[in-house]
Amino acid sequence: MNTSLRSILTPGVIVRLALGWGAFAALLLAQPLLAGPLPGPALVVALIAIVAVIVVCAFGVVTEAEHLAHRLGDPYGTLVLTLSIVLIEVILISAVMLGPGEHATIARDSVMAVSMIILNLVIGVALLIGGLRHRDLRTNSTGVSTYLAMLVVLAMLAFALPGLIGEGGAYTIGQAIPIIVATVVLYVFFLVRQMGAQKSDFQEISSRSDRLVAPERAVRPSVTHAIAEHRVELLARIVVLVLTVVPIVLLSHDMAVLLDDGLDRISAPVALSGILIAMIVFLPETLTAIRAALAGEAQRVSNLCHGALVSTVGLTIPAVLTIGLLTGQQVVLAENPTNLVLLGVTLLLTLATFSGTRVTALHGAAHLTVFFVYALTVFA
Repeated sequence: MNTSLRSILTPGVIVRLALGWGAFAALLLAQPLLAGPLPGPALVVALIAIVAVIVVCAFGVVTEAEHLAHRLGDPYGTLVLTLSIVLIEVILISAVMLGPGEHATIARDSVMAVSMIILNLVIGVALLIGGLRHRDLRTNSTGVSTYLAMLVVLAMLAFALPGLIGEGGAYTIGQAIPIIVATVVLYVFFLVRQMGAQKSDFQEISSRSDRLVAPERAVRPSVTHAIAEHRVELLARIVVLVLTVVPIVLLSHDMAVLLDDGLDRISAPVALSGILIAMIVFLPETLTAIRAALAGEAQRVSNLCHGALVSTVGLTIPAVLTIGLLTGQQVVLAENPTNLVLLGVTLLLTLATFSGTRVTALHGAAHLTVFFVYALTVFA
């Protein structure tokens, strides 16, 4: 094994991989025991153990993502982390739909929870912490406005339009096919532009003082040059990142069963389970966004959060509609008026937050307040 691979497969990486996959294997072996209701203390211990493993693996994902971002630069490095998490989340939702039972609203509930968590909780915490540490947090306005344009259209297709033109909150077959095509075409075009002609719109804006202190930042090697020079390292880190992300999602799926049981015993709202699962699945993205905010990289916060949500909606909606068409399942996407109002307020607040010359801790506090209101509606 050459030196570069040794530097990647460190003892810490090996321990995280062994812990994540070992915990998943243990859960598989324990399925007969988990088939029936667990005693209260055993349920609490199992949940704590699963969450602890997920947190350890999440830190490993953050580490690999930061190495990739350093080599590739934005938006490529951030895109690797975002797509690895989002693709597995989409696979998880699809697997639930293809499994036994009725899951007509699983996609709607999951995507809405992810939307409110990313746009309000994660961005709120990142901007609050980053704003308290840095006075001058600036984003690339063109890149952020591109994300928001995508989110407005995708949110309309996902949550509003089915209730207006569909039947029972679901698209008909004749409506679903063109919606799938339109969503896929728009998302693919977005990725092509983000990684091509408009990639500079998603890169950090350095202040004049930054350029004087670190002029080398102004000119980065092209991504093609970075891939050619560090091919083995990049490939190895991507493999390690994916192998660390997969147990997080698989464990969160098993955790959902235990969590539903625990919440049912204390008569907590059913929607709370989806919110907690979404928070766990996107924990690596959250940690990376907070680190970026602490480093003063406001555009990277946007790339991580807004980019993750664009990918989540842009990939989930076509996937679940296609599954619905192939299996004959009804896919209910239309949201209730309360959540539509909160989503609309969130998008307006996001526009107000990122349309100024800089973002501040007050913007973060406003986003956290909206998430608090969303949490109240869940318990209502």
